[in-house]
Amino acid sequence: MFDYNGIIRPVAGTCAACAPASAGRRRLLGGAAALGALAAAGCTTPTPAGPHRIDVHHHISPPPWVTALKAAKLDSPPVNNWTPQKSIDDLDAGGVATAITSPTLPAVGFLNAADAAAVARASNEYARKLSDDSKGRLRMFALLPMPHVDATLKEIAYALDVLKADGVAFMTSYGNQYLGDPAFAPVMDELNRRKATAYTHPNDPSCCLNIASSVPPVIIEYGTDTTRTIASLVFSGTAQRCPDINFIFSHAGGTLGSVTERFLVQMMRPPYAKPGFTAERVLGELRRFYYDTAQTSNPVAMAALTKLVPTSQIVYGTDYPYRSAAEHTKGLAAIFSGADLRAIERENALRILPRLRGA
Repeated sequence: MFDYNGIIRPVAGTCAACAPASAGRRRLLGGAAALGALAAAGCTTPTPAGPHRIDVHHHISPPPWVTALKAAKLDSPPVNNWTPQKSIDDLDAGGVATAITSPTLPAVGFLNAADAAAVARASNEYARKLSDDSKGRLRMFALLPMPHVDATLKEIAYALDVLKADGVAFMTSYGNQYLGDPAFAPVMDELNRRKATAYTHPNDPSCCLNIASSVPPVIIEYGTDTTRTIASLVFSGTAQRCPDINFIFSHAGGTLGSVTERFLVQMMRPPYAKPGFTAERVLGELRRFYYDTAQTSNPVAMAALTKLVPTSQIVYGTDYPYRSAAEHTKGLAAIFSGADLRAIERENALRILPRLRGA
């Protein structure tokens, strides 16, 4: 438990046997003694022995998309070298039953509306066939032709109604537009109507491409762009207007843990305060979102995240092929156990991806 002027209170979501101890342990996850205590005091209900995990952050390279990337000189070795068998091998090595796949950045935001729509459609049909050929081990979040709203609305209908995608995939930003931008309101309203799941992945932010730094954007800017789009959704009012979208944010919400106090305290005070916003409202929206474990399956990141949200809002993600499922399976097992671990690895995802029950 932690407190900003009494706003943030204890959370539910752990089993009765684990809750009292695990909350304290998660405040001390940095030390070996804490990790040992966590393993020793876990719940007694066993975790399934076979592959059971659901990976919500697993990248594939549909050939139509790769062709478009190469034409624009935006391709990279991890994108070009991907194969379906490599994905299956990674799932097997990490004990993952099912991965919900999506292409990575820049999606198709670099294309005009017609080309973006064509590449998204062809890529989604490829992903659907891949799912069938893999007997459901590789499922799909639909690639959307954002930021082109009309094309995106058409692809949402086709992907969810015809291809039976498990949800849709966004980039965190498209040029200078973030997901709470008023221009994207029709897209958000349609997803809210459908009670859809919307996975998000960080993009190279247009604001920060020319920073004179030897550190590449993937190291710092990706996490920050995730937090920018969370702020955009919350403070634009989109999150309140669209409560039935199940948003998944990559990498434990990026830098959200570091700026939570600014969201809950500084944004409530002049000159930043906006009518209708309270710390309780903002906190409720942050705690309704889902956050994946990709590249954050470590004690520091998970300690921050579990102080902000209950474990019911954390889902397993790996960022394959940039990282592996085995790394994340090992990392999470050193931090969580019992009901918390089972929830993160599988059960939380089933609430927002109901077609996976039995997978």
